Amino acid sequence: MDFELSGDQQAFADTARAFARNELAPHAARWDREAVFPREAIAKAGELGFCGLYAPECIGGLALPRLDATLVFEQMAAVDPSTTAFITIHNMATWMLGTWGTAAVHARWGQDLSSGRKLASYCLTEPGAGSDAGSLATRATRRGDGYVIDGGKAFISGAGATDVLVLMARTGGEGAGGISAFAVPADADGITYGKKEHKMGWNSQPTRAIAFDSVRIPADHRLGAEGEGFRIAMKGLDGGRINIASCSVGAAQGALDAARRYLHERRQFGKPLASFQALQFKLADMVTELVAARQMVRLAASRLDAGQADASTYCAMAKRFATDVGFAVVNEALQLHGGYGYLGEFPLERLLRDARVHQILEGTNEIMRLIVARQLLESDVDIR
Repeated sequence: MDFELSGDQQAFADTARAFARNELAPHAARWDREAVFPREAIAKAGELGFCGLYAPECIGGLALPRLDATLVFEQMAAVDPSTTAFITIHNMATWMLGTWGTAAVHARWGQDLSSGRKLASYCLTEPGAGSDAGSLATRATRRGDGYVIDGGKAFISGAGATDVLVLMARTGGEGAGGISAFAVPADADGITYGKKEHKMGWNSQPTRAIAFDSVRIPADHRLGAEGEGFRIAMKGLDGGRINIASCSVGAAQGALDAARRYLHERRQFGKPLASFQALQFKLADMVTELVAARQMVRLAASRLDAGQADASTYCAMAKRFATDVGFAVVNEALQLHGGYGYLGEFPLERLLRDARVHQILEGTNEIMRLIVARQLLESDVDIR
């Protein structure tokens, strides 16, 4: 087992770190404060391939392993978890469109999405269907040579500012087997967007509800076969969980780096804070847990890349552990800063607000525990 990064992997990480330093760091606080959606910066990320990291080559993606994508997301999230998290969601939606989309869908959106010239939102959650995604009620009814979509989605990242919606809607009966996936133009007639939600964090990306009222799309905008949508959604979420776990690891690393610098700079009782053993022990625990979270995320990504039968379970474990640890490390880093950590002039309070939602989205951490427990109790697959 080789834990060392290859030359190519290190190059991707270095490029992402430089991009974050030059394009995200100078603006992240203002984007958060003014709720700016930085499309220009995201387009620059696209020029580096960061908007189609694991999308298939047939639509201009890099087709990288998920492990390699975690390296990029972690580096960017150390500076700006909010913008990075949107880029991960866009990557997930682009991969789904590239993997299951028709030739017509590829021609209309593929290259533009992989390059970051256009952006995608992922539309699964509904007001009455969050953790129980299989109960979603938005319906796509077959009419002639297309579908008519009616219903509503909630908590959609990028809604109102993106170009295509990767949508899950019901085409059949109740349950997961009645769900299909679609690519829907974000400006189609019959789509209306709710108010931009006021959020605790993730302020550099808009979040809105979306209503669909007799929205017509061609049949060739369906992704995969009818009834395959829930399976597509869950495959997307395996990678999405690794992505958001990577953002938590990145946020924690950024907070840890800030705390380490502060302990050397801040003096109390005539000596630097770094000389106090109690604070040294706290820093040691933080970095130990962070390294453990990082390795769990990379293990889950490797199992997903290898197509292992237990990959979904590892993705759930990694998401649960890394998002809990990531938030805890950021919180401890803020504590080490004392009152200064609570001020907007320091990045800690923004990192804390941005990291908190990671324990909720892509499946709450309670649902992650449920996935792991069911695998352990109801399956012959051994988790080792």
